[in-house]
Amino acid sequence: LDRMNVGAAALQMPHDLGFSEGVIGMGAGIFFLGYFLLEIPGALIVERWSARRWIARIMISWGVVTVFMAFIHTSRQFYVVRFLVGAAEAGFLPGVIVYLTHWFRYQDRAKAVAFFYAANPLSYVIGSPLAGLLLGLSWLGLRGWRWLFIIEGIPAVVVGVITVWYLTDWPEQAKWLPADEKAWITTELKREKEAKNQRRSFRVWEALRHRDVILLTGCYFCAMTGSYGIAFWLPTILKRLSGRSDLQVTLLAALPYVAAFVTQQVNGWHSDRTRERRWHAAIPVFVCGLALALAVVYRTNLTISVGMFVIAGGAFYGFQPVFWAVPTLFLSESAAAASIGLINAVGNLGGFVGPMVIGYLANRTHSFSPGLLYLVASLFVSGVLMLAVGRHSQVQRVSLI
Repeated sequence: LDRMNVGAAALQMPHDLGFSEGVIGMGAGIFFLGYFLLEIPGALIVERWSARRWIARIMISWGVVTVFMAFIHTSRQFYVVRFLVGAAEAGFLPGVIVYLTHWFRYQDRAKAVAFFYAANPLSYVIGSPLAGLLLGLSWLGLRGWRWLFIIEGIPAVVVGVITVWYLTDWPEQAKWLPADEKAWITTELKREKEAKNQRRSFRVWEALRHRDVILLTGCYFCAMTGSYGIAFWLPTILKRLSGRSDLQVTLLAALPYVAAFVTQQVNGWHSDRTRERRWHAAIPVFVCGLALALAVVYRTNLTISVGMFVIAGGAFYGFQPVFWAVPTLFLSESAAAASIGLINAVGNLGGFVGPMVIGYLANRTHSFSPGLLYLVASLFVSGVLMLAVGRHSQVQRVSLI
């Protein structure tokens, strides 16, 4: 919701605050520098301490800092607050991915991650038209884009408090789960852990240097460069293509995420069913890159261009649930937690690069096409790196291919 709101706010912020496209792109990207700092420690905290407490801390602090976005007036304030929002959120995604390994077997994990990830496209489907409505309002002397962040931050604090009381760290602690089910899932996860340890037990620093962890990190970096570049600038691109009102533009911007919700569920389910990961992760980013390239080629035709953006968004979201099932295939416990933190930390720096490069190139060329083509190249590189994962491991070849 935050990523979508920054993109929607960019329809008004430049006029109100005198920000250039370069400033907006830099502010959107600097979020990921703060995000980068605590990713690995956050994932390890979930593994070794408590997912419930750490996720609650993230939600509460993130909600409070997000509200500060409503009161910025200068580019420096914009950069500082976005950096702090990123630092507050750091550790959430890898923490949840690690947390799901405490509850779901490997053969069920892509479906579980897909269900969690459903919140991502749904936040755009629900939040984008809501943002369009709020942009047209002015309450208590504050413009609509400022209210976006106030209304975004308050529920996060409330949910954070609820998390402290209702999230359960481990199956054996779940009072709501029957004893036989607790015993079954605990036994299954223990068996999975023992099977990994029989192959080889990686220390944290060994895991971070593992060939496939490095490939997955590069893959995720390139994928996130493409994803966040599209997500952040899509409302502005559609505004320029169509000349429609802010509400109409945000409605158009929600369409790719309707397709994304369906794609991620189907792809996660099919990957678990076939026990194949590499192609199920690579094909979505290839399709996303191809659709984005066609959106540039047909940029003068609004219908075709919007259709290609819908296909690009829908395809990409099939990638993430399957991708995150891969690190836990060959790593466990702290090694898996640290590696997931590393992949997400470095990978999400692509969220800094993508919006910033598009903003820079748009300033220099007065066109979004060069920046979008950069995202196309990044997505294709991501797919190639994904296909290289597991090539030299017989154990992984059985499960990934």
